[in-house]
Amino acid sequence: MLAGIVGLGLIGGSFAKAYTAAGHSVYAFDTNEQVLSYALLSGAAEGRLTDDVIPKCDIILVCTYPAAAINYIEQKGALFGSRPVVIDSCGIKREVVERGMQIAREHGFTYCGGHPMAGTQYSGFKYSRDNLFKGAPMVIVPPRRDDIALLNKIKTLLSPAGFGRISVTDAQTHDEVIAYTSQLAHVVSSAYIKSPVVRAHRGLSAGSYKDMTRVARLSPDMWTELCMANRDNLIKEIDILMHNLEDYKAALANGDSDMLKQLFDEGRRIKEEVDG
Repeated sequence: MLAGIVGLGLIGGSFAKAYTAAGHSVYAFDTNEQVLSYALLSGAAEGRLTDDVIPKCDIILVCTYPAAAINYIEQKGALFGSRPVVIDSCGIKREVVERGMQIAREHGFTYCGGHPMAGTQYSGFKYSRDNLFKGAPMVIVPPRRDDIALLNKIKTLLSPAGFGRISVTDAQTHDEVIAYTSQLAHVVSSAYIKSPVVRAHRGLSAGSYKDMTRVARLSPDMWTELCMANRDNLIKEIDILMHNLEDYKAALANGDSDMLKQLFDEGRRIKEEVDG
């Protein structure tokens, strides 16, 4: 298999290393020449993803921020041809998929939206690893959800990454859910870490603090772009959270132990129901 990787951050770098480790040929592109040169020197990629290589690829994974992904697909749309399946890896799907599908129709190549559900609090090629996606879910937004042949082809093309499952959805559903499961968590973590008490946490914190603050060590540029692109869904989730927090605050302010216990018990039961 010949894989083209666009963008060599944590996600793109991990894809490059996974496909290389699985014995496939990887050609890569990054706007940062130092990162690209290091990827080539380290063996994560064997060559540059130039215009003449693009139509020879079996899969092209566009692993950049949303605006840059759209820009790359627009610029190279006429070069892809019929062979590669082009899959973006952006954390939001509506605007990327809408434009990606439109360009694919114009130029006659195969495009599919994608979102690997894996990562760390760190960003950049130096933190990438070949097993980042092992056992993790991969979400795809194909042009048609009933095109079994294409879905099987995508599953085969993604197999070197080692995903645990491939989930198929539409762009609207993806963005609604991701506002809750990912973006809200990053907003809450970022807000939570801003308490003045945080300066005194050493020696007085354990797992709960670590779990709540892990993703506060985020990339401000990336998460600003992702959250702004999905702000309608994220605002809804923030409103829901603030409403729920007011219930806890009211129980505490009123000294209502029964209500607080009920709120805690509701949360426990929902957690058990949804996660087992």
